[in-house]
Amino acid sequence: MAKSYVNFEVSSEVASMTYEALQLAKQSGTLRKGANEVTKSIERGLASFVVIAADVDPEEVVVHLPVLCSQKKIAYSYVPSKVDLGKAIGMNISCAAIAVENAGKASQQIKDIVSRISGVAQKEQAQKPAPKEAPKAAQAQKQAPKEQPKQAQAPKAETKQ
Repeated sequence: MAKSYVNFEVSSEVASMTYEALQLAKQSGTLRKGANEVTKSIERGLASFVVIAADVDPEEVVVHLPVLCSQKKIAYSYVPSKVDLGKAIGMNISCAAIAVENAGKASQQIKDIVSRISGVAQKEQAQKPAPKEAPKAAQAQKQAPKEQPKQAQAPKAETKQ
């Protein structure tokens, strides 16, 4: 079952390209590992690409990352396994998310991944049902300006000079 934070499915080909790009970026660029470090990197505007594992449990650890990336206009992708994500960058433990701050020699590979992902994400967004609109009466009520009750003004005191 897909997690609630996974907005689109990534093919196994794109996932393997992502692992390879991360290995290359680790050797020649700068990465941030872990959900906390990735969050800081996104908020500071340093991240250029974010990779999130699709099997993180509890999902609350990374559920904010796709939203944050969208707000900051940072490309992001998913990979199926947090264990493989950790191994891709030379760690012996699993890793929930990685932010690429400086791609180094992997910049072209990351551009290819982003171009493939953007097509997949657009297709999946088109397939999602549109949100239901509120009834017209409720919309009209929201749009109509509310009249403020007029407050009685106290008479101005005259001052003698």
